[in-house]
Amino acid sequence: MKLRLAAAAALLGLASPAFALNILLSNDDGLTSNLKALYEALKADGHDVIVSVPCTGQSGRGAAIVMYSTSVIISDNDKTQIDAEGGCHNGAAATGAPAVGPFTKAGYTGGDYNYVHGTPVMATMYGLDVLAKARWGKAPDLVLSGPNEGQNVGRVVNNSGTVGNAQFAAGRGLPAIALSAGADTTDNTGLANAYSAVVAQLSVKLVKELQAKAGSGALLPDGLALNVNFPNAPTAGLSWAFSRHGSFELYALKFNNTPPYGIGGAAGTAATAAQAEDEALVSKTKVSVTAMQVGFDHRPAGQQWLRLRLRDLLSK
Repeated sequence: MKLRLAAAAALLGLASPAFALNILLSNDDGLTSNLKALYEALKADGHDVIVSVPCTGQSGRGAAIVMYSTSVIISDNDKTQIDAEGGCHNGAAATGAPAVGPFTKAGYTGGDYNYVHGTPVMATMYGLDVLAKARWGKAPDLVLSGPNEGQNVGRVVNNSGTVGNAQFAAGRGLPAIALSAGADTTDNTGLANAYSAVVAQLSVKLVKELQAKAGSGALLPDGLALNVNFPNAPTAGLSWAFSRHGSFELYALKFNNTPPYGIGGAAGTAATAAQAEDEALVSKTKVSVTAMQVGFDHRPAGQQWLRLRLRDLLSK
């Protein structure tokens, strides 16, 4: 009898996950195969998920807080404001729809999927200040940003909208993780890239690991966010590795001063032994997990250096 009761209790535990989380899912790409796959994987694992993403692709907007329209989705030739096919990326909503609101694309209605006609951080802000309060009456337990269509590694993370979302949420004291995969996860036709599903399952695995170690405590320490990067052509059996932003550059970005003007540059140079744990290297073969500080204060040693260097000025 006791065995039967224990088995029944175990089944109840499976039916109602003890670790179910309220999760806000954002990104800087809008509606993508990666977004859809992660949403579905999180839901299948028992979590309650709200999606709030920019209407159009917003790579490189970092922490910008800009609305492109405060009334309706506008149409012009600026790709930051309207997608090439008209309206939001991959048809999430049409030109002329409200500047914020739920997706209107068939198969994505019902209130879980939402867009903002602005930068990535504006979408995250909408999710935190409006959608989460309406759904849960409080902030989410976890904010996930991504998975991005392209790794965010090295110094370029300062310009990343994916990372900007995580930094913004962590700045509000919320556990936040930036997730980035390879460009080979892009799929604008069926939104069903097989690599997207792999990245989604690996992301759920990371969330589970954090939950298991946290117990009833916080998923992440206050003031710390994660930057996680998946290699190209990911597989379910990938190894995980501690990494740091470091100094190795996967993208040696420079300004291209000949038409068409814009971003130029090539791949980073050969790495040194001291850069072995830099995420740009690790993410080529393993899932790299990097701890990011939140905010701009330097470590105590740096603060003391400033006090001493400018002591004559600061004492006045």
